[in-house]
Amino acid sequence: MNPSEGLKQFLYDRFLHFLHLAEDISRTEIEEFANLAKLQGLTSFPNLTGIHVIDCIGNNEPINNTSIAEKMNLSKASITKVSTQLHTEGFIKRSQMNDNKKEVYFSLSPKGRQVFEAHTLMHEKIKRKFFDDLNSFSESELQASLKFFQTIINQHDNVVKADGKT
Repeated sequence: MNPSEGLKQFLYDRFLHFLHLAEDISRTEIEEFANLAKLQGLTSFPNLTGIHVIDCIGNNEPINNTSIAEKMNLSKASITKVSTQLHTEGFIKRSQMNDNKKEVYFSLSPKGRQVFEAHTLMHEKIKRKFFDDLNSFSESELQASLKFFQTIINQHDNVVKADGKT
C-alpha cells in the first residue's frame, strides 16, 4: 500500500512543525533546568551541552574523552573544549588509571553530581509526561511512530556518514 501524496505532504508539514517545536522544547528544557537547579541550591551551571556532557559522565564514570565523544556523537575536539571548561568550573574531576597514565578519565565532582541529579530529575518528569501522552496510542500506532522516527534517524545518520567520507 502506497500512501497518497496528500497524506505524505501533510505528514511532512507536521514534521516541519515538530522541528520548530523541538527548538521551543529545547529552550523550555533550559528554563526548567534552571528553575529546578535553583530549587536544589545550585547557583551556577553550564550550558546545555555541558549539562549533557555531565549527564554522559554521570551515567558512565569513569569515562574518557573518546568514549564521551562516541556516546554523544560529537567530535573529540568539541568534548575536549567542553570538558576543559567543566573541569575549570569545578563540575568534573580528571584522573588517570594506574595501568595507563596517558589516558585521562572524567568523573563528577560534588558540584557536577548536583547538576547530574537535577538533570536526571527533570528528564524523569519529562519521561512520565511523554509516557502518559502515549497511553492513548495503540500498539500498532506506537510501532508506526517508532518506524517513522527510526527512518528519520537513519536518514540523518546516512547524511552524516556521507559527509564524513568526502
